[in-house]
Formats: sequence, structure tokens, C-alpha cells
Amino acid sequence: MKKKFSLALLAMLAAAPLAWAGEKPEVVVYKNPWCGCCEEWAEALRKNGYPVVTHDQEDLSHTKRAAGVPNDMESCHTAKVDGYVLEGHVPLEAISKLLSERPAVAGLAVPGMPQGSLGMGDDPNARYDVMTLPELAGARPQVFYQAGAR
Repeated sequence: MKKKFSLALLAMLAAAPLAWAGEKPEVVVYKNPWCGCCEEWAEALRKNGYPVVTHDQEDLSHTKRAAGVPNDMESCHTAKVDGYVLEGHVPLEAISKLLSERPAVAGLAVPGMPQGSLGMGDDPNARYDVMTLPELAGARPQVFYQAGAR
């Protein structure tokens, strides 16, 4: 009996990664309660299969500091996904690239609120840079993804 149970348990554990492989990780978004573009960004993630949880906060400065977002990289909302920080209107393609490549960075940022970015009109031709948030203090952000580049 014990042997049958062990074999069944091993089979279930071996199949588990296959069942979860297609699922996208949860995105936790911290945003102002009155910010419509933040809600549009979160909704776009939901429509693309990400489970999204939002937390409305009047003041995001503590959240941004705790996430390690420098002042010059700030935008209107901060999110966390699978151990990474997403600051601002990071496009879906950059999020997918981040999660598949798993670079040694703290996360990604789209400083400011570029017109045409996801949540700000979602224009596929809008050109703006998605920057890395370095893990190490003193390291310089690098361009990770160029939106609108064809």
C-alpha cells in the first residue's frame, strides 16, 4: 500500500510543473485610487492572462523607496511580479522578456508616463525605452527593451 501511494505521489509531483508551466505569475500593483491609467495598465495585464491584485494607496513614496525605485525612474504606479519590480507603464513584451530571460536586475522601469505606452493610449508605434532597475547600488540603469522599435 505504501509503495502505491509513493508512486502516485511521485507521478503527481512530476506532472505539477507541466500544469503550472502555462500559468503567468501574479502581479501585485500599488497605485493611487484615482489613477485611471494605472487601472488601464492592470486591466491590460489581466486580459493577457496575468492574475492581478491592486492595492490603492494615497502616497506611494514609501512603496517606491522600499522597492528601490530611484527618484529619476519613478512613474505613477509600482508593481511586483515573480521577484521583480515593475515601475510605470512597462509593456507586456518587456514583462515577458524579463520573466523568460530572468536577468540579474531588480526590475524594469518606464520613467514618467510616455504617451502611447500601455495604459496611456497603448499605441504600438509609440517609442520609449524600458530601463533596468539595477540590483546593485551605484550600478547604472541600462536599456532593456525599446518599445515601438521595429
